[in-house]
Amino acid sequence: MRDFRRSLKDGNILIFDGGMGSLLQRRGLRPGQSPEEFGMARPEVVSAIHGEYARAGARVVTTNTFGATRHKLPAGLDVFEVNETMARAARQAVGEGVFVAGSVGPTGKMVEPLGDITFRGLVEIFKEQIRGLVAGGVDLILAETQFDLAEARAVVVAAREVCDLPVGVSMTFEGGVSLTGTSPEVFARTMENMGVDLIGSNCSAGPEELILVARAILASCSAPVLIEPNAGLPELVDGATVFRLPPDPFAATVSTLAADGVACLGGCCGTTPEHIRALSALCGDRPVARPAFEDRPCLTVTSRSVAVDFGFDRPCRIIGERINPTGKAELAAQLQRLETRQVLTFAEEQIVAGADLLDVNVGAPMVDETRMLPLAVRALTSAHAAPLCLDSSNPDAIRAALEAYPGSALVNSISGEAERMETLGPLCRDYGAPFILLPLKGRKLPVTASERLAIIEELLAKAEELRIPRRLILVDALALTVSSKPEAAKACLEVIRHCRERWGLGSTMGLSNISFGLPARDLINSTFLAMAMGAGMTSFIANPNTARLRESLAAGEVLLGRDRQASSFIAAYSGWTPGASAGPAVAATAEEEGSPVFTAVMKGQKDRIADLLAGRIAEGADPFALVDGEMIPAIARVGEKYERKEYFLPQLLLCAETMQTGFDSIRHLLVREGQEARDTVVMATVEGDIHDIGKNIVCLMLRNFGYNVVDLGKDVAAADIVAAAVEHGASVIGLSALMTTTMVRMEDTVRLVRERGLTCRVMVGGAVVTRAYADMIGAHGYADDAVAAVRVATQLCAEVRQG
Repeated sequence: MRDFRRSLKDGNILIFDGGMGSLLQRRGLRPGQSPEEFGMARPEVVSAIHGEYARAGARVVTTNTFGATRHKLPAGLDVFEVNETMARAARQAVGEGVFVAGSVGPTGKMVEPLGDITFRGLVEIFKEQIRGLVAGGVDLILAETQFDLAEARAVVVAAREVCDLPVGVSMTFEGGVSLTGTSPEVFARTMENMGVDLIGSNCSAGPEELILVARAILASCSAPVLIEPNAGLPELVDGATVFRLPPDPFAATVSTLAADGVACLGGCCGTTPEHIRALSALCGDRPVARPAFEDRPCLTVTSRSVAVDFGFDRPCRIIGERINPTGKAELAAQLQRLETRQVLTFAEEQIVAGADLLDVNVGAPMVDETRMLPLAVRALTSAHAAPLCLDSSNPDAIRAALEAYPGSALVNSISGEAERMETLGPLCRDYGAPFILLPLKGRKLPVTASERLAIIEELLAKAEELRIPRRLILVDALALTVSSKPEAAKACLEVIRHCRERWGLGSTMGLSNISFGLPARDLINSTFLAMAMGAGMTSFIANPNTARLRESLAAGEVLLGRDRQASSFIAAYSGWTPGASAGPAVAATAEEEGSPVFTAVMKGQKDRIADLLAGRIAEGADPFALVDGEMIPAIARVGEKYERKEYFLPQLLLCAETMQTGFDSIRHLLVREGQEARDTVVMATVEGDIHDIGKNIVCLMLRNFGYNVVDLGKDVAAADIVAAAVEHGASVIGLSALMTTTMVRMEDTVRLVRERGLTCRVMVGGAVVTRAYADMIGAHGYADDAVAAVRVATQLCAEVRQG
């Protein structure tokens, strides 16, 4: 019986197959045609390719279903039927001796708040596809070429809800990050939290470029790793896409990854059975050379772009407690109205003060937590990179928040209450969410360490029965007030030491509880923090704005040998004097030195911008001066940070939407008598291509810089694009393509513009498009991202005006 998990554990390298699209093109796939549509019409061609790969030495072949979801398949094709048919074609072609991986590609949709689809919506889309793949007899589900961590998570959740097959996830990176700002390290840690069987990277570029990605993944997780590079970068030669890296050099470079410990190797775009034959000859059935993964933290939480490790040799982490309506009447009122303004304010303050995570508690009378908690999560993840701790006793609210969160959030908490572990444990396991284990059971508080440890041991046994790995568990040592229970602090320290020494588990606590009812609470809290750190505590929940706590934390890291050469301490406290409250985290950021309007755009404060502008105008400010002197410089600064990889796509979109919201709120004041019409840009994704994420972002950025944008959508013929340019008097035509099979359509528009003698310029861009290709087809400009597109459009519009 075929068992992919067992083969992964056998310790020998598994060879995967190579590219499919480029081979289908050679056998009749038309430019822009769906490979799945072609496969349904010519299944014998697809089967033949699978057979060729198997004979070349591939032990895993991948189904021709990369785009077989309802959002990508042409009208008239049934999702289940396509996936089942393509899976059966692969199985019949290779027989029982070769594994079949069910390919699941991205939908082309962005999950909210980056796009208009919910996480649950994505899960349902993928479940449709995966049901067909399972019915067709695949041995594993393989998510390929993923570019957003949230969508990758959706594939894993969908697979778990449909079947118990192994799941692999492969992400594509460019310049060390994915499109939405995820590094290989963050990706690997998030996927390992979700318990996926195979973690990897494919496409992106040639094998040399993926070596660093592979090593980063290997250093970040213990799961088997899959690497599938392209045969170099694509080039267009005589109207056909060509990958120039031959089989032997490809195999020689990829085989070096075997020595690093990669367990599964294959190819992506442009690779052929000959590439796989050469790779199999060098690596097939060789033992995996990976050393034991020794740098494992106790626990890791992630956002879309940041991973925070908890561990005994890591810094003690601050979980900021301020987003909590207890004692905060205005915050509670805003939560009742489903508003997030003060949530974002508290988040900003705590991040500046040094919080590693943000605890998010929206529980208050008349607050619908199932709506408010995910709403807060979406607002916070759009504005900040810091990971979140989801604090609620409502399981439905926790589920909704986990679906809104793009990484591995920390859940606060799972206690010994009836059915709490049975309800939340599997949810945290399947969503890859670490959780705080709270030693409470019944109405009696466990005062002694032995009482707490007994409850912890019982909960750990339940977690094991539910197949919840220890790497997802953080123990709350349960700080009780020493004013009424003098032994409470000693009990906490004993629990912390026991968790570390017996179970290897990290610990946390709500630190300020220890001093309730006493004077000089900061003194008690900071002293207890130092004692708990010495006992092995890995994090604590507190207000990071408390200077004395920050001082104790910084000094403790030096004394525990975790701040090497005391470099962080010296940088923060070199000017410290007794009684001073100086600290590393209270200085304003450079962006805060601008005007409130400038700062609102820079920080993506979408819910504040309209009120700020209205206030400035009421004071007599010129609306044109606000746009030209504050808003546009701010969005330009955002663009600079994006290009330097200080901001990523989520921040870029949020800031752009803030700019657009502000502009719309004062649009009626920005009309001058006789004012010249703004330059017009016509944007389109070319014929045959249904991907429009990149084009939509470019449209948003262009509008923010004052351009009149005519968005024609996706799959637009060259004649229609040129006709729209003439109709609207466009200065620039912007063309987007994501596939090598459709980028050839760009030349059609360039040629038509020249034949018609139009003065407008054409700029091109997209994942597969290069500057060399733009030059070859005669395009006037090339942009590799939305920020560059604004710069190129500005230059081209100036050329048109100058004649």
